[in-house]
Amino acid sequence: MASSPDARARSDVIALVGMPGGGKSSVGKQMARQIGVPFFDSDHEIERRIGSSIRQFFDQHGEEPFRDLESEVIAELLARPGEAVLATGGGAVLRERNRELLHAGATVLYLRATPEDLFRRLRHDTTRPMLQVRDPLARLRELHQQRDPLYRRCAHYVLECARPSVHGLVNMALMQLELAGLLDPTRVAATVGAEPH
Repeated sequence: MASSPDARARSDVIALVGMPGGGKSSVGKQMARQIGVPFFDSDHEIERRIGSSIRQFFDQHGEEPFRDLESEVIAELLARPGEAVLATGGGAVLRERNRELLHAGATVLYLRATPEDLFRRLRHDTTRPMLQVRDPLARLRELHQQRDPLYRRCAHYVLECARPSVHGLVNMALMQLELAGLLDPTRVAATVGAEPH
């Protein structure tokens, strides 16, 4: 990635933030593959460390110990040398320290979707602790209202992702980064418009 005149967005790491089910992992994986850099998912890294699912950890220890561990993992992933794409957990922005770390240490893209779009994607998902409630749509609306301003505060760029496919979102993200001078156009030209293999 080329350096940017905006020092806040000058980084070799592209970080994705957004609500649960917003496509961070899918988009991040494909984006990393297309530009040839490593992909990291903070939730997967946490599960690897604790040897269980995040849901089990939540049930046994509660949210605060999980958020502490999440902050450690994000700081360590951002500190790794070299280029990378990082997908973060939906609640990572709740901690001010995480928002500051991400904003200063990465170019942050907020994948923004409405609660209704998220509900359509997640209504059969039983793995997300925050959504195991009687009315998941109401919960998503509440979470969106709480977190949307935090995602915006943390992000350098907002991508509306109500309808586009993962492939479409990856192309949108790469073109945004190219226009901002954060990604070499030759790397984007080789991938944008090409269907994933």
